Amino acid sequence: MLSIFKETQALLDGHFKLTSGRHSDSYFQCAKVLQHPEHLGTICSAIADHFRESGVDTVISPAIGGIVVGTEVGRQLGVKTIFAERKDGRMTIRRGFSLEKNERVLVVEDVITTGGSVAEVMALVEAAGAEVAGVGCVVDRSNGTVRLADSQFSVISLEVHSWPAESCPLCRNGVPIEAPGSRAASPSPSA
Repeated sequence: MLSIFKETQALLDGHFKLTSGRHSDSYFQCAKVLQHPEHLGTICSAIADHFRESGVDTVISPAIGGIVVGTEVGRQLGVKTIFAERKDGRMTIRRGFSLEKNERVLVVEDVITTGGSVAEVMALVEAAGAEVAGVGCVVDRSNGTVRLADSQFSVISLEVHSWPAESCPLCRNGVPIEAPGSRAASPSPSA
């Protein structure tokens, strides 16, 4: 799988502000690999196969990165797929989407670093009276240290360096920062 990320230029080296706010010297731009249907199908089949016997009724993903993965996993499982998105800084379920009481919901994300967005979506699922059936992701940058659910699966799990913005060695060395994710970067502490 890692070779697929490298050949599609979806694994980047540099200085990046992650969606979590942490800084890193590498970045997984899942959209670059997921734009290829053959890779999308292969990657999502690993997630779908893992949860196939879990009685999933619905797949939900945090926007924007998780939408493509969640939709394909839901298609492969033959279940409804929806997404949550930020409105006024808070994760919400909108666009007429809803969850039913006791519905078994699989939360699917592209990349997990701290798990913040997934945890917010899980809270929405639970607030609706539905049940989190598990968490699936393409890349777990924590190498399994971020545990969000008893049933959790990642296609790629590895430890990638990341630092709080205030102690980032790349900022200290004046390395320009990029924010290729779905949220805009603010200037680094050294900027």
